[in-house]
Amino acid sequence: MIDSPYLVKPGKKVRLDDWPTRDGGEFESKEASLPAVEKNLRKLDELQGELYAEGRRSLLIVFQAMDAGGKDGAISHVFSGVNPQGCQVTSFKRPSDNELAHDYLWRIHMQAPPRGVIGIFNRSHYESVLVERVRKIAPKDVWSRRFDHINAFEKLLADEGTTIIKFFLHISKEEQRERLQARLNDPAKNWKFNPGDLEERKMWDQYQDAYADLLTECSTEYAPWFIVPADRKWFRNWVLSDTIVRTMKRMDLHYPPAPAGLDDIVVE
Repeated sequence: MIDSPYLVKPGKKVRLDDWPTRDGGEFESKEASLPAVEKNLRKLDELQGELYAEGRRSLLIVFQAMDAGGKDGAISHVFSGVNPQGCQVTSFKRPSDNELAHDYLWRIHMQAPPRGVIGIFNRSHYESVLVERVRKIAPKDVWSRRFDHINAFEKLLADEGTTIIKFFLHISKEEQRERLQARLNDPAKNWKFNPGDLEERKMWDQYQDAYADLLTECSTEYAPWFIVPADRKWFRNWVLSDTIVRTMKRMDLHYPPAPAGLDDIVVE
């Protein structure tokens, strides 16, 4: 687990009001951040190649956010240069009838990345302690015990060779309002607007409480949470790319050794 000002240290109680939604770090502007982000993206491409070639371990990256929090844009930008062959993105929507006939982690486990692959979850198993809690689909005695289930599930993945990092893209309520309004104002973005998001917005405080609890209960040494200031998309992209690259460097990835006798082979 890498050190970061955005890391939720295991055992630390989270109050989201204490975490910034807008930050610029050491950068004076978006333009100043671009070379650092591009450097990270090039390094990510290199590290992904090593992960894929090694074929012994995998990386799971979880994205969660409030509506309009920027998950799609973050995934599109940060992974724009990686080889699609070694990367898979899973967006978890409303469960199907077949998925509802199984335990809530069944569909999640099926999408865990195989060895050599970066797996990206756009929403995740955490919806079962968010939406189901806030919407009162599951009673407290059900959703509250799921924290232990999730921790055990992630420990299983980690023990079997999957490195896990989880990002909560933290935006302000005002930033969400501006982004939702932008979807209404721009015909090219109308398709992204969901009237249901306005109903969810009315429960902002309840969702903030639910996120605070899951961040508190489920940030562990083997599957840490990072709370990313996401009002500024450019700074969000830097935090994400920097955290992913530093995590992959700690994995100490290597290309497998070449087969014996290659020095004696001549292609004619």
